[in-house]
Amino acid sequence: MKIYNTMTGKKEELKPITEGTVKIYCCGPTVYNLIHIGNARALCVFDALRRYLEYRGYKVFYVQNFTDVDDKIIRKANETGKTSLEVSENAIKEYFIDAEGLNVRKADVHPKVTENMDIIIDIVKTLVEKGYAYEADGDVYFETSKFPEYGKLSHQPLDDLKAGARIEVGEKKRDPMDFAVWKAAKPGEPYWDSPFGKGRPGWHIECSAMSRHYIGDTIDIHGGGADLIFPHHENEIAQSECATGCRLANIWMHNGMLNVDNKKMSKSAGNFFLVRDMAKEFGYEPIRFMLLSVHYRSQLNYTTEVIESCKAALTRLYNCRELMERTMSSAKDGEANEQTKLDANTAKESFITALDDDFNTADAISAIFEFVRKINTALSGEDITKADVKIYLDEFNSLTNVLGLLYNKNDDIPSDVKELVEQRAEARKAKNFTLADELRNKINAMGYIVEETKQGTIVKKA
Repeated sequence: MKIYNTMTGKKEELKPITEGTVKIYCCGPTVYNLIHIGNARALCVFDALRRYLEYRGYKVFYVQNFTDVDDKIIRKANETGKTSLEVSENAIKEYFIDAEGLNVRKADVHPKVTENMDIIIDIVKTLVEKGYAYEADGDVYFETSKFPEYGKLSHQPLDDLKAGARIEVGEKKRDPMDFAVWKAAKPGEPYWDSPFGKGRPGWHIECSAMSRHYIGDTIDIHGGGADLIFPHHENEIAQSECATGCRLANIWMHNGMLNVDNKKMSKSAGNFFLVRDMAKEFGYEPIRFMLLSVHYRSQLNYTTEVIESCKAALTRLYNCRELMERTMSSAKDGEANEQTKLDANTAKESFITALDDDFNTADAISAIFEFVRKINTALSGEDITKADVKIYLDEFNSLTNVLGLLYNKNDDIPSDVKELVEQRAEARKAKNFTLADELRNKINAMGYIVEETKQGTIVKKA
């Protein structure tokens, strides 16, 4: 498998440090509010990557942190009269509701800043002792000039980065490009005791400390949104590699940003969408499908039309699965046809080829829909066997499961609708087609569709 490495600007072969095991660190959300659709893209992309690597036989150790100490959390705590811990713990609880709705599995470890303060303080001490960081009235800053490779991930020379940097009011750093790894406590803020005085970590240092603690000095794949490349990941690299003397990650994998109606999503623009709100209108699964329907590095443009088309695409997939399940009972006994085996193998090979080439989920989904076309054609034939249907169904379920799709059970048909369907069947049997049409109209008025197929009567939501 080849993955585009942001560091080198080219696709590179995945070569895990530990044979057979891929270790991934993905930057998680700052937990002060419900997650938005931009957060969800990274969650779904890296969840699907994890599933695919497991499908290909790897063991995956997946770490995704929660930033539960941050200015935004403190601000919300002050506004609501709650503690920072109460704000962050509630946001984490809500996060898992949305993650489950999106069919995103829990990471092997979800480390929190507040629960890993000792290791964070330890790496800050190491940077100071090695001369890469300096104290200034209770703050500790990383000195970027001590790391000549600073800017290598964002591919920007240090001089260019300095041009846009400035020193904020109250900062005591030597150079505008220096960044805080420890912040002195301010009134009304949570703090921890350290050798530098009471305070809390800077944003970037937490990931360096926790990735090293839970994975090791070098990560196989470090993931996150493209908005984290600078300064967050750039700063992670500087402080980690200075502290350990080792490369932080072998592959840097970043998903592209998300636009809304061709405009950058932002609160100020009024086009900021929470996953929870979108799920109430469209359901969670169409959101996941949409986020995987384009290549992860491509910019994704969200519109109502796009998500509606995703709902329609999912309906096609569900209908295909239902058709196979119905056909299984009516198909004849016998061995599977060679064409069936060929169709399934071709679909699998196309699917793997797409995902092995920089995790191209868009092409992988296209491979599934080509398979659906072949399945529908085959199931309309006279010589379909139960063995054929099983091969099609098993491969279909396998491929859709890799992308974490088709995880919602169909809604049970209400008993009153079922009763009308049975009455209609009796009317058709008695050749009373006028009554059958009247019953069908009643069923439609209740929000359901009834269709006659070769495999039997289908009832589904309109």
